[in-house]
Parts: sequence; C-alpha cells; structure tokens
Amino acid sequence: MSILVFGHKNPDTDTICSALAYAELKNKLGKDVKPVRLGELNEETKFALDYFKVEKPELVTNVAGKEIILVDHNERTQTADGFEEARVLELIDHHRISNFNVDEPLYARVEPVGCTATIILKLFKENNLMPSKEVAGLMLSAIISDTLLFKSPTCTPQDTNAGLALAKIAGVNPNEYGLEMLKAGTALGDKTEAELLTMDMKIFEIDGQKIGVAQVNTVNEEELLENKKALLDEINNIISKENLKFFMFVITNILSNDSVAIVEGNGDAVIEKAFGQKVEDNEVVLKGVVSRKKQIVPPLTKAIQD
Repeated sequence: MSILVFGHKNPDTDTICSALAYAELKNKLGKDVKPVRLGELNEETKFALDYFKVEKPELVTNVAGKEIILVDHNERTQTADGFEEARVLELIDHHRISNFNVDEPLYARVEPVGCTATIILKLFKENNLMPSKEVAGLMLSAIISDTLLFKSPTCTPQDTNAGLALAKIAGVNPNEYGLEMLKAGTALGDKTEAELLTMDMKIFEIDGQKIGVAQVNTVNEEELLENKKALLDEINNIISKENLKFFMFVITNILSNDSVAIVEGNGDAVIEKAFGQKVEDNEVVLKGVVSRKKQIVPPLTKAIQD
C-alpha cells in the first residue's frame, strides 16, 4: 500500500506542489509514496500544473488506516479526516506547530522559511539528488506563491536562492513566469461566495477558541468588496458550521502589497488589538500586510492570549 503525502485542506500551490515534489524525492529513494490532495485546486495551482504539464494529485477524503506524510501543515483543524486512525511517518513544514499529537516518533523537518518547497530542495540536495525539470518548476511555483515573488516578509535568502536554482532547472525566467502565475491566481470572477471563502481557508485553534482566516490575491479589491453583503452571509454560515469565534476574509492586492479584511463574528476587539486598526462596517484595513503566517496569525494569537 502506497504511503500518502499531502498538504492541508483547501490546498494552495505550496501544498500541492510540495506533495508532488516530496513524493518524487521519496520514490527516487526507493519508497512507494503517492501524492494526494484534500480539496479542489485554485486557479494559480491549475496554471502551474498546466504550464509544467503535470497531472493533479488524486483527491482523498479520509486517510484512516493509511501511512501518511504531512507537508505544509500540521494543525489538526487543517488536515485530513481519519488522521487519528492513520500512522504519521513524517512532517515537512514551515508553519507554527499547534494541535499536533501523534502516537509514535516520526521524522520532522520544520524550518522558519517562506515555503515548504525550499525545505524539500534541501532534502533533495542532502540525498545527492535533484528534482526533475517539471517538479523543479512546480517547486519554483510554490516558492513564488508563498513569497509573492520574493516580496513577502516571509521570504528568506534561502527561499530566494532556492527559487533561482529551481528556475534554472525548470528553464524559466522566475520573474516573468512568476508574475504570469500570480496574475492567473487573481482570476476570481467566476467564483461563488462559498468558493472564494474556502479556496484558501484555514481554521486555527488558539486557547480553545477556533477562528477562521481565508485569503485571496487580487489586483482589484473593490470588485470583491462590492459583494460584501453576500460574502458576510456566507461567512456567517461558515462560523455556524465550524463553531468559530470569528472569521477574517483577507483580500490582498499583489500590486500594492496591502490588504483589507472583511470580518464577522465576535472578534472585533481582538482584531483591533492585534492590528491597531478600527473595524468599521465589517472591514479592517491592513496596510503592508500580505502574509497570513507571519503578519496575521501571530498578532491574533497574541491578542487572544493577552
């Protein structure tokens, strides 16, 4: 039975591409590892897979009874159904560790870099191997996505160096390809409110309180804000379904590197404390904020815990 490798629910480009990349590495090392996904692909990830002519991983809904490897996540609220009945062999991640408990020892590689694919490239090199041209392109795509083309505050010199090295293997200009890919990810016009809110939604548990933070990239946030009432209605459905204290829908402009968030639930005081900005008419302006991992979740965590 193949070992399954996957990233978080509501997969983004790093989740999908890192699963594919790590599966290639493990298979080169003689293991039987299969990349899978826990949800539907976003437009950015579809663009990357189409560009490098790689098939999307198979969808799985439950991993009970399987041997599994986690990439790009570790929190229980973000992983597969059946997790407690699976055997976790490895964890490769670049996020905080939270709500993660396993019964047996495992191999864990967690580093404070901008992208999981950066860590996976290190693992290729440590094993005297290199990714194929196609997988190198996908790993580059993951780094570009997570670092907003090396401009996010999460980006480290390791991510930049990895991206440039992978671009050479893939045979692409990282800036030209990266801008094309990021723009593809902003094609949101045909998405329903539910799709917009769940395409990159993560649920975090902080001091026993569950909160939801979804994020999309755009070049025109006003188009999304025009549908705020419908978005708020759907956000309330998610809050009720997931039993959340509050929910933030972060709309990030990839040209200005600023964000605005639509917020709902019982979280205005926490949000205002975290960001030093007033919540007005279910909106909060987040100047210079682009990273959920580094600029949104940490101040929210601190505000909740204080």
